[in-house]
Amino acid sequence: MRFVELSSKTMIALLQDDLARASAEAGVALSEYFVTDTAKWVWRYRLDQLTSDPGCAGWLTQAVVAEPEGAVVGYAGFHGPPDEVGMVELGYSVVPVHRRQGYARAMLAALVQRAVAEARVRTVRVTISPDNTASLATISGCGFVEVGEQWDEEDGLELIFEMPV
Repeated sequence: MRFVELSSKTMIALLQDDLARASAEAGVALSEYFVTDTAKWVWRYRLDQLTSDPGCAGWLTQAVVAEPEGAVVGYAGFHGPPDEVGMVELGYSVVPVHRRQGYARAMLAALVQRAVAEARVRTVRVTISPDNTASLATISGCGFVEVGEQWDEEDGLELIFEMPV
């Protein structure tokens, strides 16, 4: 599995429903899943982050490609670089046709490995809706501990899980 950084040009093309241009910019074939309303919310938010802080690019959401097939199976990344106390929050999403094949767990493992390799990271966080049984199962047994809950304006109630690094 490999992660492909998505440039601001790619995100703009996705926001304009131009999959051909977005795919050409990214160098991989992105699917319709990348232009759903949920995905567009992600691209708008990440584009704003990238515009205000170009240095955070390597930490943001990226396309995930299964190897050796070369199929784009979803997107994953962090909500930004480590904060002042060394916390990073991760997120991942798998294209529906590729679900239940281990890709979410592989994305999670790769993101945790990336976080552990960064000296500034002290805590890895993930937030999940209590109704999202698939994501709750994905993080089960991976070292995350439930530490609370929060209300997210976009997603509603979320359980907060953290893992010390």
